[in-house]
Amino acid sequence: MTKMSTDGNGHPGCVDQPPVNGHPGCVDQPPVNRHPGCVDQPPVNGQPGCVDQPPVNGHPGSVDQPPVNGHPGSVDQPPVNRHPGSVDVKVTVLVMTYNHAGFIAQALDSTLAQRTAFEYEILISEDCSTDGTRETVIAYGRKHPGKIRLLLSEQNIHGNAVVSRGINAARGEYIALLDGDDYWISPDKVQKQVDFLDAHPDCSICFHNARVIHEDGSKAPWNWNSEHQARFSSFEDIWMGNFITLCSTMFRRRALGELPRWYDGMALTDWPLHVLNARSGRIGYIDEVMCVYRHHSGGAYSSLTEWNKLERTLQFYLSMNSNLNYRCDRLIRTAMSRYFFEWAQEYANRGDRTHARKCFKTSLKGRPINQYISGKQLLKMFSRLYLRMPRNTA
Repeated sequence: MTKMSTDGNGHPGCVDQPPVNGHPGCVDQPPVNRHPGCVDQPPVNGQPGCVDQPPVNGHPGSVDQPPVNGHPGSVDQPPVNRHPGSVDVKVTVLVMTYNHAGFIAQALDSTLAQRTAFEYEILISEDCSTDGTRETVIAYGRKHPGKIRLLLSEQNIHGNAVVSRGINAARGEYIALLDGDDYWISPDKVQKQVDFLDAHPDCSICFHNARVIHEDGSKAPWNWNSEHQARFSSFEDIWMGNFITLCSTMFRRRALGELPRWYDGMALTDWPLHVLNARSGRIGYIDEVMCVYRHHSGGAYSSLTEWNKLERTLQFYLSMNSNLNYRCDRLIRTAMSRYFFEWAQEYANRGDRTHARKCFKTSLKGRPINQYISGKQLLKMFSRLYLRMPRNTA
């Protein structure tokens, strides 16, 4: 959801493929209760580095309702009599959807096809679609009343509140995420991820590889993660680039705790969530393709231009630094510099000096000299972008 489409070949600095899978110099084991580049702070609500925020009791576009036993803005919700994370079910599969009429049935069928040794629920957070998606999810809910629950907006929210209300209403120990325009291709996906998290209590998140398809046929299908993707990644790694597709994500509900109020206003959905989860443990990877991520013209993110996506990434870094009260300022500014320096290299390699210069200037606003970028590399890039004459292509 939050990654950018380039040529899909894993260029350094490309957003669809993280610049480095298992970034060199990053340790597998994150520090306990603090991270390099973060200011030491006492845990807030049991979560190191968390911004102290009261629970969100309502979202824009929601009808005033008590936040307990039914989320604001939802209808037709049976009471939830246990706290999130209680073991009524092992896993909550959270499906977020808006105007996915052409895709939602395939997404839901893929969740219903899961083979597990435990109970799991499917929680659909539908945001007042206008294309028949709502009618489809209601029909599925009626057909599978013991398996599917619905959160139906009374008016369009069109933001991360669609995700956060689902997380707040989840009953499972673990939460697996799926957008309504993507789908799973392995009936054992949920079981394998639960087995992984059960076997690795130090991991707060688990993900796997994804197949990326372009509905318009403009590009051949390709795998999101390269063969070099690290089996374990850290809090520091996830700042360097978002290597986790939303449709491959499973995380521990209790480790996440209360979502901070600012999450609902973020322009990106999955990357901030991965950061919040990674504060509590390592990120585990299963090297198997078990889902499909769609690029299509109706996608809220995939329909953006490459440059628009880079602008959102810059806003992500700046907003997250502010949201976290600059406790991880050094780490975030280092990540921002590395990210945009690698994009400057990418654009320079393409011969696009205009965008290369913009990315280079952005990289200078962070910590341009760091463990990933030397002063010599900066000078070399400056010379390449500003001192050398363009090649004569005539």
